[in-house]
Amino acid sequence: MRNIFLILITAIFAFADFKGINPSQLQEMINKKITVIDIRTPLEWKEVGTIPTSKKIMFFDEKRQYDIQKWLNEFSKDVKNKEQAFVLVCRSGNRTGMVGDFLSKELGFKNVYHLQDGIKSWIKEGKKVDK
Repeated sequence: MRNIFLILITAIFAFADFKGINPSQLQEMINKKITVIDIRTPLEWKEVGTIPTSKKIMFFDEKRQYDIQKWLNEFSKDVKNKEQAFVLVCRSGNRTGMVGDFLSKELGFKNVYHLQDGIKSWIKEGKKVDK
């Protein structure tokens, strides 16, 4: 029984560093100069637009393939250390969920956020996008 409790506590703290936010919270964070990273594809950026100030660093390509080392090399130009806060954005929140979970749990980044429901939620609230 004690082992199950320890596993549950560990799981709770493992997710503590990866947080979902809504568009209003993201806007507040942008106003405070947080780094926003859009991991969608170039075609998605062109079709839908991007959140102003976001850095475009594609994670999964159109065939759902990825090169983690290449992505991390680009990512590290904007996120300088594991303490720096940043927000991940994709279309609906699924890809950022996977990437954010990996960055938080596997690589030890401490302040990982993602836009819940992705850029779709940003647009639904009437927020500005750059095309």
